[in-house]
Amino acid sequence: MGLRLTNHSRPLEASRPLSAKGHNRRNDDSLKRVFDVAVALVAIVLFAPLMIILAIAIRLQDGHRAIFFQVRFGQHGETFHCYKLRTMVPDAQARLEYLLATDPQAREEWARSQKLDNDPRITPLGHFLRKTSLDELPQLFNVIIGDMSLVGPRPIVRNEISRYAENFEHYSSVRPGITGLWQVKGRSDTSYADRVALDVEYAKTRSFWGDVKILFLTVPAVFSSRGAR
Repeated sequence: MGLRLTNHSRPLEASRPLSAKGHNRRNDDSLKRVFDVAVALVAIVLFAPLMIILAIAIRLQDGHRAIFFQVRFGQHGETFHCYKLRTMVPDAQARLEYLLATDPQAREEWARSQKLDNDPRITPLGHFLRKTSLDELPQLFNVIIGDMSLVGPRPIVRNEISRYAENFEHYSSVRPGITGLWQVKGRSDTSYADRVALDVEYAKTRSFWGDVKILFLTVPAVFSSRGAR
């Protein structure tokens, strides 16, 4: 004779898969954090000489600081300073405002993707840094601090929140990452709507081993410079 569920036991049984799923997600998140810190520490040691050389080269090109930081939105909608090696001219914001005010085609392109194919703000060295993703090396320190993860959505600025609309809840449910689904699936070759969809997909399906897979896929994506601008 089989086991019968009473009316009192049915809600309890129904809740077990969800509870187990939540427990597994917490375990994955804990493992992910330990992995993030360990890998970031090793990477900082390995890439420290290269970061110093690049910082000196950036400083020598125009006399301005080598490290650039910008306020971005992260997990739980909290803001943080996202670090990068500077790839733009010192008056980049003023140049962008002038370009968008005087060039309708550039204004349309910026409104569509928040990117410019021929961005006059980027320095010659900056083009190299972006193409190789070396400009993002300082974000390893963001990972150590806990603002970012190795894998996750790209950190966004305030005016991008409206593009996520109701999906901002999914975006802010995880730490933003140095790499993620967007980077391994085309980067700037995808539309902004595709980027949002990829971020939502990651937030809903993330797992520790999924992150490891994305990290491995990032290597050929970086070497091929696919979608890099």
